[in-house]
Amino acid sequence: LQVVENIEDAQKLQVENIVDAQKLQVVENIVDAHKLQLSKYDEDQKLLSLQNVRAWFKSMHVPEEELDKYCFTMEDFQGALQECIPYSKREGFASVPNTTWEDIGALEDIKEELRSTIMWPVQYRKFYEENKLSSTKGILLYGPKGCGKTLLAKAIANECSINFLSVNGPELLSMYVGESEKAVRKCFERARNSAPCVIFFDEFDALCPPRSSTKENAPVERVVNQLLTETCGMQERKQVFLVAATNRLEKIDSAMLRPGRLEKILYVGLPSPSGRAEILKSLTKNKTCPKIEEELELETIAFDSRCENFSGADLAYLVREATTKAIKERISSSLHLESLVLSMRHFDEALKVVKPSFSEQDRKYFQRTSSHFSTG
Repeated sequence: LQVVENIEDAQKLQVENIVDAQKLQVVENIVDAHKLQLSKYDEDQKLLSLQNVRAWFKSMHVPEEELDKYCFTMEDFQGALQECIPYSKREGFASVPNTTWEDIGALEDIKEELRSTIMWPVQYRKFYEENKLSSTKGILLYGPKGCGKTLLAKAIANECSINFLSVNGPELLSMYVGESEKAVRKCFERARNSAPCVIFFDEFDALCPPRSSTKENAPVERVVNQLLTETCGMQERKQVFLVAATNRLEKIDSAMLRPGRLEKILYVGLPSPSGRAEILKSLTKNKTCPKIEEELELETIAFDSRCENFSGADLAYLVREATTKAIKERISSSLHLESLVLSMRHFDEALKVVKPSFSEQDRKYFQRTSSHFSTG
């Protein structure tokens, strides 16, 4: 360290070879205030460390009255909060998602169920506690892939401004004994430490299949038992909401579907023609992104028989493909992309490529299964 005279105010300090630079923030502020600068060490000299700086600082004999001038303000803490991540949140990335209801077309009945189940207990927490009201803590979203189950879980967390912890079921499974159960425990521990929080399990059927008495199924049974233990008494675990998604409802252990665990089962099915129109409005930001010609009504596309049994993901693919066709057309004609506008011609071309992911038989199967299990 060197004392350098006549340094301009607010000159940035050069701190090199310090492993734990964050711990030096307070020291750096004081050094800067006293117009000192950390000198650059040569490679053959002793590396600058946190202990070196502390030893130097003590040797400077800064008067107590000088030190008394320094204090923490709310601004300091607010700045630190932007960089500090609680230990419980470092793995799993629990955070408030940016998905909103506007990103999801249709599904109004499902949205209302999620509001009453998750949003109201969070928004009116004091009322629920004073009146000893319990709320459903476990929701299972069931339906074909690509119909918005994950988006719904993210959107309700955003609507409530609470944390969201997403877990892909198969990723928790490990070939090593005890590791899968440990991973399940950690997920719920992070959710509790991040409360209020929505913990979302995708492909839940892979994590919680029906148990059997065979030895070959013992590793899976241990995971299921751990899940049953963690979800037992969800009512007492306030402000932690379990949302799971599956397209194979019959492949989930029946004990998980009893009251107190995943007690509310909501069917998220393929959209109706009017639902497809709402989804197209969300996907295109009401015909502004990408821009669609004014004469073309989105209902024309949504009610087209070629879009029958289209999921939300299929419709998103349709919009992307139509946009690609329009871009290709303008580039080949040496036209500017800034004035790109989609027409029915582009959607007709896209519909030659995009086909529904599910057949009529698939749709009937999901509807039949949902009528047997659904509670919402």
